[in-house]
Amino acid sequence: MAYVKLDIPAGVVNHGTDSEASGRWRDTNLVRWENGSMRPVGGWQYKTKQSETGQAQIILIENVATPEKIRAMTAWKSNNGTSHLAAGSHKQLYHVLEDGTDTNITPTGFSTLGTPDAEANLGYGKYYYGRGRYGVQRPNDGVLDEASSWTLDTWGEYLVGCHNVDGKIYEWTLNAANPAAQVANAPVNNSAIVVTEERFLFALGAGANLKKVAWCDREDNTTWTSAATNEAGDIELHTTGEIQLGIKVRGRTLILTTVDAHVATYSGPPAVFGFERVGQECGAISRHSAVAIDEGAFWMGANGFFQYNGSAVQELPCDVHDYVFKDMNTAQRSKVYAVHNGKHNEVWWFYPSESSVENDSYVALDYKEGHWMIGKMHRTAGVDAGVFTDPIYSDTVGYLYEHEKNFSYGEYDYTTFTPYAETGPISIGDGDQIMKVTQLIPDEKNQGNITVTFKTRYYPNAEESSFGPYTTASPTDVRFQGRQLRMRITGEQLTDWTVGDMRLDVTGGGRR
Repeated sequence: MAYVKLDIPAGVVNHGTDSEASGRWRDTNLVRWENGSMRPVGGWQYKTKQSETGQAQIILIENVATPEKIRAMTAWKSNNGTSHLAAGSHKQLYHVLEDGTDTNITPTGFSTLGTPDAEANLGYGKYYYGRGRYGVQRPNDGVLDEASSWTLDTWGEYLVGCHNVDGKIYEWTLNAANPAAQVANAPVNNSAIVVTEERFLFALGAGANLKKVAWCDREDNTTWTSAATNEAGDIELHTTGEIQLGIKVRGRTLILTTVDAHVATYSGPPAVFGFERVGQECGAISRHSAVAIDEGAFWMGANGFFQYNGSAVQELPCDVHDYVFKDMNTAQRSKVYAVHNGKHNEVWWFYPSESSVENDSYVALDYKEGHWMIGKMHRTAGVDAGVFTDPIYSDTVGYLYEHEKNFSYGEYDYTTFTPYAETGPISIGDGDQIMKVTQLIPDEKNQGNITVTFKTRYYPNAEESSFGPYTTASPTDVRFQGRQLRMRITGEQLTDWTVGDMRLDVTGGGRR
């Protein structure tokens, strides 16, 4: 008899064939690794408010009886220390206080309906010029209008925002009795906004010029016309793409287009800002696909993941590249939403799988330990903890959830999720020997909180045989054999389990 240690490195490898993930985790849901040990991702619960009768009431962001999907979210503290959350759907803007009180602050006169999903734009002038025959209906595969969304930021303690279809810039001054109002003199027909660390408000795609950045005077968001007595200005970026988003990084403002990355650095009058392209072929896949951290920024592109490290952009090696980009519904890529989970040094991207029009999947990067995670979760937007005690995410119905709480994974209108991890094929030696396994020696923090299933084959493309699930004991008696095996660990809900390096009691076997 010989004990074989299942020393499986942290992170998921799902890139290429099954054999390329040999000895690695290949499929997971709701698990992460900390210092090499596998653990469940924290659970979630509805965010609630107190009703008039004093009972806890679940918050549902909705317009009358029609639930809305949140496409943008930001959180901040006002000068008196109150925590605020703003959430924008494709046609409304909402505010939520720390006690859960929610208010519709959609600007007066804001009449755009927007589009909840990306859809083909069949309107005049929206298809490729000269393509198709006159009088023949154009195909429904041309120019896609993105799913409508807000970009939100803070101007001091006030909220500022821009809806990409409406194009105006609005400000909300914390008065629940008054909705957000249009910023005087600001450019219109903008795509997005961002506020710089120096307190300049950037209008991105300003005035319907999708390459243009305009900014107001410092500390004065109503002055936009450049003069010798102010620092307002504008510039057209030298790019072949369209501006997607802007994000604050340390001492600079990163601007991502559909094809490249630029950095705006404050230099003072007369130029005010200097702009430098810091990366090519690294455009952002959506308006909410980037997050900033101390090390710079991370974002998802149309066919890869990228990092700005403070000086240049580099593409990130990704062990789940094939899985993510072959699984994605690219027609709905404008819904991709990135959230930073600072407590665990992770960046999460929520995206729609190939079979869905709405975000139902995630890919996450542990940027400290350098490994990837994948799984299923229905989330459209979110903010990290800090302003609020826990991260807050929204689902595809309009409910808000407080995350990283307990270990419960139930959602409205969806089945409850279960955390699990499954390996690629594991062989003894070069896979030319038949192994007979009689015992599993578990390595758990609290024994019995997981079950283990084994799947065996004699050849890579042969039919699999499944054994288990086994509830772990020390040792756990099992009985199976094959040239290669896969192991699946399934964790109990409501339990903070931990799994390390397990061992198998293996002897030589035979087909008879």
